[in-house]
Formats: sequence, structure tokens, C-alpha cells
Amino acid sequence: MSERSTELLSLYQALFEQVKSDFSEDNSMTAKELYKTVTASKEFLLLKEQAKEEELALVEDFLKRDIGSYLAEKNATDFSHSPTVIAAENTLWHWLSEITDRSQVEWHEVTQDFKHHGYYQSGEIVGQGIMVCTGCGHEMRIEFPGVIPDCPECDGDQFTREALLP
Repeated sequence: MSERSTELLSLYQALFEQVKSDFSEDNSMTAKELYKTVTASKEFLLLKEQAKEEELALVEDFLKRDIGSYLAEKNATDFSHSPTVIAAENTLWHWLSEITDRSQVEWHEVTQDFKHHGYYQSGEIVGQGIMVCTGCGHEMRIEFPGVIPDCPECDGDQFTREALLP
């Protein structure tokens, strides 16, 4: 790298350090505001005196690009640690887990219904659902997996299961 390139690069690095410093003092500054502040600084004026017009245009383009990248990265980091974002992510994950759990249970119960041809006997183990006695029509709500008891109304031992509701 030539001596001139090294000088320009060190001035550019000083400009970018100023961007970081200005933003840490006031993190509500936009890219335009940061660019205006930096281009009014003494480092930029010194660079302007030393650089050719093409070099200066290139430095300005790099500066705009790097300020935008810096702000996007900084805001993404700050945004991801926001209590609102964390709460929204937790709520979303909770909803997804509920949907997944419910879907898994429903698919398991549908599979069981196919195996039983829609009929269950007392003494069999069943998951959640409403079991309807085929003898008297009495409904028993089963909330957790367990053994199907005889019908408390007629001592019947054969049941159908009502479809699970979404």
C-alpha cells in the first residue's frame, strides 16, 4: 500500500471512529445526521484538502455505506434485546408449542379412532376427548390419558369418541 493510501485510510478510520463516538453519545441520530456531523468535522476537512476529487467521492460513498451498515447492525443488536421483542418472541414460541402439542395429540387420537373403528371398550387406555356410551348416550369427558371406566349411568362398556374440536 502506498504512503498516500495509508494516509487516506488512517483519515477514513478517524472519520469512522468519530461516527461511533457521535452515535454512542446520541443513539437517536439517523444516518443522514451522522453523515452531516462527520462531514463537518475537522478530520473530514483535512481529508478534503488532501484528497483528489475522485478519492473524496469514493471516501464519501464508503462513509455513507459504512454508516448505514453500522447503524443497521447496532439497531439490530439493540432491537433484539428489547423487552418488547423478547416478550413477543416468547409469546410466539408459546403459541407454536401449543399448536404443535395439540396437533400431535389430535393426530394420535385420530389414529387411535381408525384402529378402533370408532368404538372403544371400557378398560382400554384413551387420551383426551369426550367418550359417549353407545348404550345410553351418556358423555364422559376424559381430560388426561387413562383407563375408560364403565358407563356410570348404565354400566355400558362400549363407547364412541366425539371429534376433537380445534
